[in-house]
Amino acid sequence: MAGHGSNNEAIQPGGTADDALPLWLRPLPLALLVAALTALRLLVAAKAGLAEDEAYYRLWGLFPVAGYYDHPPMVAWFAFLGQSLFGDTAFGLRFLSVLSAAIGSAAIWRTGLLLYGAREAGYAVLFLNASLLIGAGSVLATPDAASVLFWGLAIWALAELTASENPGWWLAVGLFAGLGLNAKYSVLFLGAGIVLYLVFVPQARRWWGAWQLWASGLLAIVLVLPVIGWNAAHDWASFTKQFGRAVPEGWSTRYLPEFVGAVVGLANPLVAVLAGIGLARIARAALRGEAAGGLLLWTSLPFVVYLLAHSLHSRVQGNWPAPLFPVIALAAALIAARPPAWPGARVWQRFSAIAIALGLAVSLIVYVHAVMPLTGALARKDPTHQIRGWPEIGSELRRLAAEQEVAWIATDAYGLNAQLAWQLDRVMPVEQVDQRIRYAMRPEPDPGLVARPALFVAQERRDPGTERLSARFAEVERIAVLTRRSDGTPVERLVVYRVAEPHAGTPFDPVYPLP
Repeated sequence: MAGHGSNNEAIQPGGTADDALPLWLRPLPLALLVAALTALRLLVAAKAGLAEDEAYYRLWGLFPVAGYYDHPPMVAWFAFLGQSLFGDTAFGLRFLSVLSAAIGSAAIWRTGLLLYGAREAGYAVLFLNASLLIGAGSVLATPDAASVLFWGLAIWALAELTASENPGWWLAVGLFAGLGLNAKYSVLFLGAGIVLYLVFVPQARRWWGAWQLWASGLLAIVLVLPVIGWNAAHDWASFTKQFGRAVPEGWSTRYLPEFVGAVVGLANPLVAVLAGIGLARIARAALRGEAAGGLLLWTSLPFVVYLLAHSLHSRVQGNWPAPLFPVIALAAALIAARPPAWPGARVWQRFSAIAIALGLAVSLIVYVHAVMPLTGALARKDPTHQIRGWPEIGSELRRLAAEQEVAWIATDAYGLNAQLAWQLDRVMPVEQVDQRIRYAMRPEPDPGLVARPALFVAQERRDPGTERLSARFAEVERIAVLTRRSDGTPVERLVVYRVAEPHAGTPFDPVYPLP
């Protein structure tokens, strides 16, 4: 068995005997906790308003294809499957994202069990769910849910390979890596990490001669071929957008503290302390050639290096490191399960318990706040403000549309367009007039429809004004300013124009070239 601690008691294949474990680390209580958290997250998923990007991905789910401008298609396929089961609802949109956190919890438990033992496995599940990014963020429909899931499943398959030495597990690694590449392009770094694992872990070097390893790589490539084909058919739009971010335009340390702070905060600061010490333990084991430490270190290192490098020239969004969080949870679990001698096992146990309780409590507060806002007076600075006030805006626009006798809604921002579509596209079409590459998955609007009058809606801070709108429409009249509110507190203002008679027969920018 790879990597068990020397002070384990009653070791069995796969870890410590259940009767030697505290109650909260045993499989049944852990499964019940994860099930309860999943039920709670599904309830919040059904009740909370959509974030801008979620509303955008909803449109993708209505038109599932092999690729999209912003990301590979897995988030759309998750949405499509959920919408097929539960309808065009927030619950349907988010269902598989929530479920992926439960599946990921099972995968990290099995990974911890195989690499270290039952005690570490139990703590890893608790720490993963006590992180803010996974615990609270799993309610949202985002590409990160699928990327974390498939990255974690690939690590689990490698752990099974390490423990069993059965080369057939390579095919599972290729399957999960290929599906992960359909979630986010950052899973490419997992492939680079697997190469490092094969080079630097003595136990793994034997696999270079196994046909299953090469079949695994081929399987991953085959699974991502549709995404490559979509890009080839659309001027490499998605690749250009995402890989273009990696090109530095200068170097600075201004974003580095922000990146580190985001990882610490979203992991849960107390869990981050444990994980930092645990990562040092993992690194030492990896450098000694141990399989368990090498598996976790080398598969993570390329992505860590990239994120650090990116933070030296541009901002790293808080969600980008999400695939690393299962390894962070495992690293923290090593310290909680087998604490250092100083300042004593009881101190580390209490610290770990507080970390878990803090993370679960914060997640619970976030769940409640998402459904029933607790900070109305702070709405302008509240990151959840974008989910609030849209039904009222939708009602106002329906009233204005009837008064002005218009046939459709026009916008010029993808987030606003998505939110208005969520409220109104069952009543009338909602279309963004620029950046049409974002909507290449669906047919272009009927020219007869868009020739009719419309309401043009824009955020006040991005108000195009009458002069710019006149370049698209012969008739332009500003008719209203609507205020979106969160629990009574103004959040933003939307300006509304009545527009008609588009020039040159269409108000839209062409799909190509890229804006």
